[in-house]
Amino acid sequence: MNNTLVKGLQLLELLSARDGAAGISELADALQLGRSNVHRLLQALVELGYVTQEGERGSYRASLKIWELGARALRRLDFREAAAPAMRQLLAQSNETVHLSVLSGDEVIYIDKLDSPEPVRAYSVIGGRAPAYCVATGKVLLAWREAPASSLLAVRPLHAHTPSTAPDTAALALELERVRRQGFAINRGEWRASVWGIASPLRSANGRAIAALGISGPAERIRKKGVRQLARLVVDAAALASATLARHGDVDH
Repeated sequence: MNNTLVKGLQLLELLSARDGAAGISELADALQLGRSNVHRLLQALVELGYVTQEGERGSYRASLKIWELGARALRRLDFREAAAPAMRQLLAQSNETVHLSVLSGDEVIYIDKLDSPEPVRAYSVIGGRAPAYCVATGKVLLAWREAPASSLLAVRPLHAHTPSTAPDTAALALELERVRRQGFAINRGEWRASVWGIASPLRSANGRAIAALGISGPAERIRKKGVRQLARLVVDAAALASATLARHGDVDH
């Protein structure tokens, strides 16, 4: 693997995750690289238009070119359009925030969302990430990925984000088998203790889970409305989105 390319991408990811600009020393410390090395990488990224410099010897920040690349990639995800009516239906029925997610390694990325009209609601952003094993949409996608759940049976600790997080991969594998049997996943405060979620897969014509559709909201409100009742709404919405995708030609990603 090209080491310079890897370092450049790590630098770009670091800048993209920041709210403000950063100086060379700060970036070098974060990446554990030499200042001269970071300076050369920054200059290359500036020339390519991915980074802008504030002042002649000032700080650096990621440019909008990254957003433009992401926007183009999102436009190619045709199932976002197919899922839109189902997402609106699910929002109207549940009154909770609706998410559409895809799997990226061991994380999920939120590629679309509709916010709950409630004053207290689950916080998320389009483009945001979460550990797949901790959230409902992630567990759905792990359960239906090509590698079987049994491949996770080697016991190793998982990072405990809350007391409810799965303790190890063996426990997670059992949970994923249950998800496959029932057709939906539940997050009982495993990523954020006060937030619960429910999700079901959006399937391509060949049955592959290409995305996950789900809701999330304050734990107390989800429990009060009833997990099983909400799960039926989520499963129905995911089935509607899958059927709509099939009618649109089912672009399999």
